[in-house]
Amino acid sequence: MAVHRDVSLYFDDLRVGDEWESPARTVTEADVAAFAGLSGDFNAIHMDHEAARSGAFGRPVAHGLLGLSIASGLTSHSPRMATLAFLAIDRWAFLKPIGFGDTIRVLTRVESILPKARGRRAEVTWFRRLINQSGDTVQEGITRTLVKGRAADASTASLDSTDATTEAN
Repeated sequence: MAVHRDVSLYFDDLRVGDEWESPARTVTEADVAAFAGLSGDFNAIHMDHEAARSGAFGRPVAHGLLGLSIASGLTSHSPRMATLAFLAIDRWAFLKPIGFGDTIRVLTRVESILPKARGRRAEVTWFRRLINQSGDTVQEGITRTLVKGRAADASTASLDSTDATTEAN
């Protein structure tokens, strides 16, 4: 039986305009309660059903930062990249609420690729949209990551072979 590895993409595999759609995930009341515990944000709009009914959305909603956190997790698989670091959120907009029971997914597009360090890595700029089950964009923004290049693995491989040759002598 063959074992298949989940292979990460290098920045060299990307082209400006490439797009991916992540798997979907349903946001639950338990997610919101857990996030409140982690963040310390127990605002009534998230935690108090009665108070939230008379609020702007007429119901309790998820924390905006919970949506951003879930988006980050979903995009770690779609596409799966050889990411070295998350560099920045250049812009992020919270457009519509995420309700308990909403199912969200992320659409990702490569905006730019800036190679660095003689091709060993690149700064990749991404446009990301968090979409709910109705197709509405609930959040969107621009993020930047540092992604490994094939040249980094090639230089590591040549160093490894040099080390092996040296050790053999």
